[in-house]
Amino acid sequence: MSDTRAPYAELSPDVVIGAIESVGFAPDGRMLALNSYENRVYQIGIEDGTVLVAKFYRPGRWSDATIIEEHSFSLSLAEEEIPVVAPLVAPSGETLHQFQGYRFSLFPRQGGRWPEFDNPDNLTWVGRFLGRIHLLGAAKPFAHRPSIDPKTIGPNAAAYLLEHGFIPLEYESNYRLLCAELQRLIEEKFDAVPAVRWIRLHGDCHSGNILWTDHGPHFVDMDDCRMGPAIQDLWMLLSGERREMALQLSHLRKGYEAFRDLNLRELALIEPLRTLRMIHYAAWLARRWSDPAFPKAFPWFNTNQYWQEHLSLLAQQKSALQQPALPLY
Repeated sequence: MSDTRAPYAELSPDVVIGAIESVGFAPDGRMLALNSYENRVYQIGIEDGTVLVAKFYRPGRWSDATIIEEHSFSLSLAEEEIPVVAPLVAPSGETLHQFQGYRFSLFPRQGGRWPEFDNPDNLTWVGRFLGRIHLLGAAKPFAHRPSIDPKTIGPNAAAYLLEHGFIPLEYESNYRLLCAELQRLIEEKFDAVPAVRWIRLHGDCHSGNILWTDHGPHFVDMDDCRMGPAIQDLWMLLSGERREMALQLSHLRKGYEAFRDLNLRELALIEPLRTLRMIHYAAWLARRWSDPAFPKAFPWFNTNQYWQEHLSLLAQQKSALQQPALPLY
């Protein structure tokens, strides 16, 4: 595991099968790699006919304590019959296992289809579950998981891109100036909302992490759960022009407030959070660029066209940050 440039170089099919066997399951040879880049995730057939999902965690990203805390949160939600895909608990009580230097967890396979958020009822349905997630999430803080820090996320990401030569020379000056101005506007927005309460969140609640069945939605991939404002778990479900987003938010809020009040002052944080995510996402790709899976999966990244478009989008965010919060419907 010393080769940080190829963190999964030794994760062969035999190692994956051996890991599953090490916790008492008998794989039947069926194995399918699922679409995941930060971690490695496999669908594994078991001899008794069941199918499990094995997640192998990226070495060095999370400590054992942060992973176990994520698992504990997921299990607490599942105990309240909130549809979150939680890890399987071994007879020993453990959810995090180790095999040949890799840490991994097992999950039940729970498939589903892409959510249809053009249906207002579906947004309200998701809103109800988010209200319940946040009700439990607000009961106590995380002890080990990180918090959304608006003062450091953007500057740290921008610094990495600049220091490691990802920003083309002809764009460097503009990028520095633009990021500095965006950071000033972001901090102004957060400072203007002093009553924000940081709670435990899903953290990466977008439509790709919600699957739908005939029984309704369920939430997957709690890998980015952290402390932050409640609106963080709602804004990524909004799309389109301002009026469209405001209408979508009204449907989410209708379900959400059946269980928990939404602090409407947090609506002013949507564009700051969006801007931070955009800057952070570019740095995330850059930090993972030495992993062979990333250039194959994201061939458009780190091209001159990408950085040109990235700066254009950030410039648009400068304008968005100076607009009022979404209207209420």
